[in-house]
Amino acid sequence: MPRASGPTIARWQLGRQVKALREGAKISQLQIAEVLGCSESKIYKIEAGDVGINRGDLIVMLDRYGIASDDLQRETAFELQKQGKQRGWWAQYGALSNVYSMYVGLESAATEIKDFELAVVPGLLQTEDYARAIQTAALPDQPAEAERRVDLRIARQACLTEEPTLNFWAVVDEAVLRRRTGGNEVMRTQLHHLIEMGKRPNVTIQVLPFTEGWHPGTSGSFSILEFPDGVHSPVAYIESPAGDVYLEREDDIRRVTLTYTHLQTAALSTSKSRELIAATARDLA
Repeated sequence: MPRASGPTIARWQLGRQVKALREGAKISQLQIAEVLGCSESKIYKIEAGDVGINRGDLIVMLDRYGIASDDLQRETAFELQKQGKQRGWWAQYGALSNVYSMYVGLESAATEIKDFELAVVPGLLQTEDYARAIQTAALPDQPAEAERRVDLRIARQACLTEEPTLNFWAVVDEAVLRRRTGGNEVMRTQLHHLIEMGKRPNVTIQVLPFTEGWHPGTSGSFSILEFPDGVHSPVAYIESPAGDVYLEREDDIRRVTLTYTHLQTAALSTSKSRELIAATARDLA
């Protein structure tokens, strides 16, 4: 079964195309915004692929940029616009916050994700019962909403098994293994699941042991998402109590990547990590 990617890549490709056409026509973002009767920031978001564009606005853009009706670029743009306006596969799970919806879209489009987790098992590696324990604790008075979130989390995991499979590298703090989320039985099953998932050729799991003491990941969890060549530059996603942040600037990506490299180096090898996970599971028997 092919992996569902959603509209994200189509929006990026269309945004890049219309930006190149605008610049080639020597028209500023402000000028085309005035023609369309919208804000300059909307043009920026369209060109960045952050939002889709309706067909009427696209027609006006292409006309202003000198793209004739029989031009192949025009037909390509219309096809990308159509794909970019489609709802993501995750829409079937109901309304999501903008931040979470953006992350799921990026995750669906990614070819590789490097993830560091300080307190919980990475979402793509969680068992259903583990995910349910987390969501139930977070939403004790909203069982239906908790279950909806569990369903979506499990659905997201298809990216690890459906072609083209996502390459996923997880570094987790030892605290993730020791915290008995959901109780002993749930946690033991979760740890065995980590061992099994770590056997997949596209999944790498390392544990950062307590013996390392302080490390650069103690400030919080984060992910680095990479995409197909020529489609989009890497994006870093950082969780914090003040709100989640997306970073795209080259300097920011370089800094976050360096941090992740330090964590990979400090963590146990995959085989030693597997041994620690198995030993921790035995302690729960």
